[in-house]
Amino acid sequence: MRIKIDTKIPPRWSSIVLGIVGIASASVVTFFLVLAAPNQGPYGELALLTSPALPIRLEIPTIGVDSALEYVGLTSQGAVSVPAGPINAAWFYLGPSPGETGSAVIVGHDGWKDGIPAVFDNLYELKKGDKVYVEDDMGIVTTFVVSAIQIYDQNAEVAAVFRSNDGKAHLNLITCEGVWNPVTKSYSNRIVVFTDKI
Repeated sequence: MRIKIDTKIPPRWSSIVLGIVGIASASVVTFFLVLAAPNQGPYGELALLTSPALPIRLEIPTIGVDSALEYVGLTSQGAVSVPAGPINAAWFYLGPSPGETGSAVIVGHDGWKDGIPAVFDNLYELKKGDKVYVEDDMGIVTTFVVSAIQIYDQNAEVAAVFRSNDGKAHLNLITCEGVWNPVTKSYSNRIVVFTDKI
């Protein structure tokens, strides 16, 4: 599953590619530590700004998901990349981190080849009110609650999946759904579970 991102027009779904997709792009991600201009506090300390903690694990007890998180960006074709294999989900690191203001996105496989179980095989079973948990590398767990589930045609405009302007934190989970087309190597639909931070 790959999701096309276009900064000039709303994102559109692109084709799913079977097989193992490398995540070499994650190795070039750099997170910066930024030292602010001297800002003397009441005790003379400097104000230090750091990057947000990084998400490392996704848990969805209702459907038995307990997954390490890989980090994915965009492919050379401008599509959201996917996890390397069926076991782990992956955070789209070019968007917000889960728990930050905006719409964070986590993608995962469904229907892996040869009947091998995949992390989001049962994503469609989630219901409004179910809980989703993301742990970061500081050991802090952020809780989200499912607010909606939407099925999109693979060519549908999906700007709402990647953007929000309500000043709140959201986490959207994405996987494939529908009928496999061996010619285009793509499933017909995408399922998106929308969740809100609580």
